[in-house]
Amino acid sequence: MTLSEVMHVHIPTLSPESSYRDAVDKMDIYQFPALVIAGDGRKPLAVITEGDLARAASANAGVDRLGGLKALDFASREPVVSDMDVGVSEALHLMLSKGLTILPVTHEGRLAGIVLRVDLMQALLTDAASPSAED
Repeated sequence: MTLSEVMHVHIPTLSPESSYRDAVDKMDIYQFPALVIAGDGRKPLAVITEGDLARAASANAGVDRLGGLKALDFASREPVVSDMDVGVSEALHLMLSKGLTILPVTHEGRLAGIVLRVDLMQALLTDAASPSAED
């Protein structure tokens, strides 16, 4: 099973100009714990997590001062990505070894979707429980 079979393809993204407020709003609306900041040609430039937003709020004595600042200023640039043809098990190992909560999935360098750790764990458990896996 590959990432192309389990990735979320209809995903919210941010642009390099998106604000801290934009990131908070999209995470809330779409219930994703992290977002990809994509540039020209949907190239993944950075990933911003709920933890990044919380650390920024803590370091700046609250969110009220951050709303208009660029989300990119609080994001992890040059994110770890994986091609959509990579196996689920390999991708989970990568995420666990790097402490990632979200993995942008690319095709020819362009953002094609994302996977969360829980998506990969669910896929592996479902695959292991299928009758063909027991043969």
